[in-house]
Amino acid sequence: MSTRVPDETPDPVTAADLLEDLRAVVRDAEALLRATEGQAGEKIDEIRSRIEDTLDGARERLQDKGAEVEQRARSAARTADSYVHENPWLMIGIAAGVGFLVGLAGRRR
Repeated sequence: MSTRVPDETPDPVTAADLLEDLRAVVRDAEALLRATEGQAGEKIDEIRSRIEDTLDGARERLQDKGAEVEQRARSAARTADSYVHENPWLMIGIAAGVGFLVGLAGRRR
């Protein structure tokens, strides 16, 4: 009986993952601001003001990066679509080859 060592390589982090994490932090900070809304005091007001400024900047960067990621994805899709239309027989051949290899791999199991 052989023992398998679990794959310890972490999944690669993508820009989309980072954007989603940043969105979660912004949501949590907004919830914290709402929860402390009734609190009074000079120190709390100062901290709330700094957090609101930081959140405003983060929201702007999120929108900019989100638009940038969306633009890159659209550009990649257009490039792939263009390539497939320019080389249909090559793409059909590649798809057939991949299908053949998947069929062989499935047959061996």
